[in-house]
Amino acid sequence: MTKRPQLIIDGLKATVEGKEILKGLSLSINGGEVHAIMGPNGTGKSTLASTLMGHPKYEVTGGSVSLNDEDVLEMATDERARAGLFLAMQYPSEITGVTNADFLRSAINARRGEGNELSLIKFIRQMEAKMKDLEMNPEFMHRYLNEGFSGGEKKRNEILQMMMLEPKIVILDEIDSGLDIDALRIVAEGVNAMRSEDRGFLIITHYQRLLNYIKPDFVHVMMQGRIVKSGGPELAERLENEGYDWIKEELGIVDERVGQDEEEFKMPMNTTAPKF
Repeated sequence: MTKRPQLIIDGLKATVEGKEILKGLSLSINGGEVHAIMGPNGTGKSTLASTLMGHPKYEVTGGSVSLNDEDVLEMATDERARAGLFLAMQYPSEITGVTNADFLRSAINARRGEGNELSLIKFIRQMEAKMKDLEMNPEFMHRYLNEGFSGGEKKRNEILQMMMLEPKIVILDEIDSGLDIDALRIVAEGVNAMRSEDRGFLIITHYQRLLNYIKPDFVHVMMQGRIVKSGGPELAERLENEGYDWIKEELGIVDERVGQDEEEFKMPMNTTAPKF
């Protein structure tokens, strides 16, 4: 029997350019669970995603992160991807000269290992089926990675990567930003199709509207670089209706921010594909 994945974040602290952004954040995510993190801008949400994937800009200064009892913080970014971590980025990068298909097949085979590669025919069939589910133009298979894609097309492409790679823990960093209702529905359906006991989700979002389509099991509020309040889906609904001031009053928080809005990834960190 396959062990359900478990990501444990314990007292995580991280700095960027010498400024502490994460200040002792703790969270556990098990397979079969969907956790949503909400909070105002500048409270450390994207820093958390970046730190979990091993972005070199962020320095871990305390705490621990483990995935199925393995020390994530000791892994390079590609090793984290091989272990089963996946990040769908808010601003996916464009890579000229590398097609969507080549990128994804390289990533999949890097995870599967030498001697266990996915055949070209089987890969194409799987990719075509997933693209159909996401209502993506089949021509996008042969387009350069994200080059000339609209915001919505880039987000669908991130979900396509998730569906093909089948990770253990999925981090969605504001996957809903810039999407119209139709694109949001399609992206959410792709995520919901991947929900299982073999996979846990961490969804970072500002808005309740995404959580109308992807029902979370747990909702967490992030302020001052840590989780300050947790609850069920009803917490997200209250935040939508009342904002965050009532939490600040309840906890005596004057300034919820830890810095400027965090800079997003400038390179893909999702996969173990070789550098081209």
